[in-house]
Amino acid sequence: MTHRIWLKDPIAVLAAGAERGIVVENGRIAELVGRGGEPLHPVQKIFDASRHVVTPGLVNTHHHFFQTMTRAHPKAINKSLWPWITTLYPIWTRHVNADNFRLAARLSVTELLMSGCTCASDHHYMFPTGLEHALDIEAEEAAAVGIRMTLSRGALDLVGDQAGDDSQAVAPGGAIQDTDTILADCERVIARHHDRADGAMTRVALAPCAPFDVSLRLMRETAALAEKHDCRLHTHLVETKQEADFAHEKLGMSAVDYLDECHWLTNRTWLAHGIHFDDAEIGKLGRHGVGICHCPTSNMVLSSGICRTRELEAAGCPVGLGVDGSASNDNSNLIEAARHALMIGRLRYDASEVTHLDVLRWATEGSARCLGRDDIGTIAVGKQADFAFWTLDELRFSGAGDPLAALVLCGAHAADRVMVKGEWRVEDGQPVGVDLARLRHEHHQASKQFLEAL
Repeated sequence: MTHRIWLKDPIAVLAAGAERGIVVENGRIAELVGRGGEPLHPVQKIFDASRHVVTPGLVNTHHHFFQTMTRAHPKAINKSLWPWITTLYPIWTRHVNADNFRLAARLSVTELLMSGCTCASDHHYMFPTGLEHALDIEAEEAAAVGIRMTLSRGALDLVGDQAGDDSQAVAPGGAIQDTDTILADCERVIARHHDRADGAMTRVALAPCAPFDVSLRLMRETAALAEKHDCRLHTHLVETKQEADFAHEKLGMSAVDYLDECHWLTNRTWLAHGIHFDDAEIGKLGRHGVGICHCPTSNMVLSSGICRTRELEAAGCPVGLGVDGSASNDNSNLIEAARHALMIGRLRYDASEVTHLDVLRWATEGSARCLGRDDIGTIAVGKQADFAFWTLDELRFSGAGDPLAALVLCGAHAADRVMVKGEWRVEDGQPVGVDLARLRHEHHQASKQFLEAL
């Protein structure tokens, strides 16, 4: 049965030719209604959007859900990446289990949804005994709140103190898996969850944690699996200058050349952080269409550096945004990450070179391209009906002249409504079907065990 709803007369909309709104039919965008226009065909329902600024649903391209259990952990605050992660790895390995991971996943997807995010990617690389089915848990929790997911099957197969001089591995033994076990589970997760159809709610990416803390064999065989099953590839790369220097000093090549050695230099790949690339590396990444997930909040917290977003985008790299792990960002708010991307970008570039439209594009269309999706990320006829609706009723917006700029410059923090595939998933600021008080209580109680070492 055809069901057409007119999202009528928004304050502003991040799309050309939709001044009077958008018509949604059966989960897709059926029509854009221009200035002075009316829908061309009858609608069954009208939603009055006159209080709202409408953007495409935001798309998060890098996260670590389990880390919500160690936000602002007293042993890890005020540290850069390597001291931070070596402090937390033993705590995670000792305490992450299926029960608290489910709560972490539920809390993360709910937080993201409330921040206007309609599609998320989680890079999960921790598989201690009992958590072998972590990605199935993520898929279940994402389905329950109605958010799209790219399940990024992470992996560690090198133990830190046994990895040798050609590795930067720091993970303890309890965090790793055997290479063959990893590859077999990659096949299982793809078979169960990878939906290549237009409008899919769940897809899969293969995501060894970082090229320097997993084996070359794992990198190459995941590249082959991605080609075989038509899925994406994801990993961390040169988040710190130390990693860039390591590649040159220990491997005798740049980090991007090593990526090429791993057979990962392809437009299937998107990289988290990508801060310390030189000009030659940027050119090579751009020629191959490798995506970059910019994680401004985490990069600032850990003092990692500033991603060269403008050069990467100019070279041909899709640039998206990610909130990154909730132990380095300490929250899961994607519209906040857009504001941080603007501010840190203006420390590197001229004020006119990174605008509110740039960071909103990275948070939507750019992120969708990183995930290999052309069905989301923009408001256009035929695309999926994924939207974030923002009100400007708070004091922070009073006096704002440009509604779209106000979302970024005045610090929008939570969407009033969110639609995914034509269905309301957030109404009046509240996620549909989620008991927030109960979730907060249960998650916080579970997190207390992560403080036992203090």
